[in-house]
Amino acid sequence: MRRAALRLCTLSKGLLAPSRGLTQEPQNPENVFHIREVRDKLREIVGASTNWRDHVKAMEERKLLHSFLAKSQKGLPPRTMKDSYIEVFLPLGSQPELREKYLTVQNTVRFGRILEDLDSLGVLICYMHNKIHSAKMSPLSIVTALVDKIDMCKKNLSPEQDIKFSGHVSWVGKTSMEVKMHMFQLHGNDFSPVLDATFVMVARDSENKGPAFVNPLILESPEEEELFQQGELNKGRRVAFSSTSLLKMAPTAEERTTIHEMFLNTLDPKTISFRSRVLPANAVWMENSKLKSLDICHPQERNIFNRIFGGFLMRKAYELGWATACNFGGSRPFIVAVDDIMFQKPVEVGSLLFLSSQVCFTQGNYIQVRVHSEVASLQDKEHMTTNVFHFTFMSEKEVPLVFPKTYGESMLYLDGQRHFKSMSAPVTLKRHYVVEP
Repeated sequence: MRRAALRLCTLSKGLLAPSRGLTQEPQNPENVFHIREVRDKLREIVGASTNWRDHVKAMEERKLLHSFLAKSQKGLPPRTMKDSYIEVFLPLGSQPELREKYLTVQNTVRFGRILEDLDSLGVLICYMHNKIHSAKMSPLSIVTALVDKIDMCKKNLSPEQDIKFSGHVSWVGKTSMEVKMHMFQLHGNDFSPVLDATFVMVARDSENKGPAFVNPLILESPEEEELFQQGELNKGRRVAFSSTSLLKMAPTAEERTTIHEMFLNTLDPKTISFRSRVLPANAVWMENSKLKSLDICHPQERNIFNRIFGGFLMRKAYELGWATACNFGGSRPFIVAVDDIMFQKPVEVGSLLFLSSQVCFTQGNYIQVRVHSEVASLQDKEHMTTNVFHFTFMSEKEVPLVFPKTYGESMLYLDGQRHFKSMSAPVTLKRHYVVEP
């Protein structure tokens, strides 16, 4: 599903090499933001109010923007990757008052907060790509459809050094866009790579009720053509991965053999029975690796379209997943990779958010955690799945094996194994990794 996690992150070759310090003059000041300006800019673009009581009026005003929607993609002016390129600064070092929001008790950076920032950044990048100069507000409602992958490539994140994000649209379909984002942290006079992220965003109409066309993309160099081609390959890979999902197709012969061997390893040798199960040494039943949480979705956590902010959902899922890995491994784990987070349904303000986290695969020091998200309204007790999150953690020490008991758990195990195997290179553990919830 993704390239080597924790590999050395590199910027897109030849594509607007970002400034190497906070004092360097930006190429376009209009495309450089302070982290506090991002949400304000998004509210300005869509005409959202900061007052919850005004949200109905604001949404009514957006209905008037329907006339600005294109009837086809051909009617929209093409844009370059440079048009959507932005930089966002999180000056934790030079503005210490920002630190508390991002600080853990261990004096490290909360990765859940970084997920929130990436989600907002991805939306803003897409609005820059689809900017209409003749209109004050955008007629598009742009939302996160998928977190394709987030690969960590640096182990030291200090809450006392400035952070910079950069990103741009790298692929465009008719109504969807792929966004490449990078995160850096200041060390000395240079910004060093921290992570690479790929998000897929979709454009909806002004009332967020149906799809809307986005501006086509012009490629200006062989490097940009390569980026665009990678976006095409990513789309094909996602389609292929979905078509072979264990929810649709039976496991492969190799996977069936794996599950059967695990079943045989849990049979009690003292009895001749399929029902008598015992755990092998240094192993845990999968059902005993669960943690759950419940959140009430208050208006404070709403996005610019008055639904629950996707970054908030990712942060809550990540923090529960981290706690699950910590509880299972017996030490403070660090995040290696995030991938394949599909936003299946929006979460309405006032909903009850149920999160269920479970270790579904382990190997050596690695812990693969799956977090399932459901919502229920206060009036309707029916639960609906909104997201499934996949996190790969690494513990400071070797962790127990996890064994499924039921067929359903066996499918979770195989699914976790597939996500884990998508990493194409091993991770070298260092003792002081400082990215935590």
